[in-house]
Amino acid sequence: MIKRIPFFLAVLSIVGGVFISILFAVNEDLFQKNITAGLEKNVKIQSITDATEKAAKMKGEQDKNWRYYQRFHFHATGIGAMMMGILLLLAGLKAPKNLVTIASYMVAVGGFLYPFVWLFAGIYGPEMGRSEAKEAFAIFGYMGGVFLVGGILSMFLSLKYDFSFGERA
Repeated sequence: MIKRIPFFLAVLSIVGGVFISILFAVNEDLFQKNITAGLEKNVKIQSITDATEKAAKMKGEQDKNWRYYQRFHFHATGIGAMMMGILLLLAGLKAPKNLVTIASYMVAVGGFLYPFVWLFAGIYGPEMGRSEAKEAFAIFGYMGGVFLVGGILSMFLSLKYDFSFGERA
């Protein structure tokens, strides 16, 4: 049987993704103001001397950084739901416990941490620059690979081992 931590991380991911969407609905201006404040501290943008070019750059960066917050929401909720499905699949397999545990933790930890690359890029990207922020928090992006490998391992386990769904003890 799978331990509770992977399931907890799956639910926490879904709740975190939904929670930030509620924050968007309640106070989107808070996010927009934080993005604008960060862009006003961005050295590269502030060094642009042409007012029209600077305004266009600010608008473009505002939209792209706002999209990063949205990506956190999309990825946290979507991957959280995938995590839950994979964990339930693993829970029903008659596979060796150690392989199920490895797969479940890879799926849960990788899936939970991956969306944070987008959240941190949204928070720090306006001031640092979008590429620089994604590079600074790349470890979270790599967690998507951990999730993927855990999903592939889960797929192979489901092909190799029978299911115990519906069987009585």
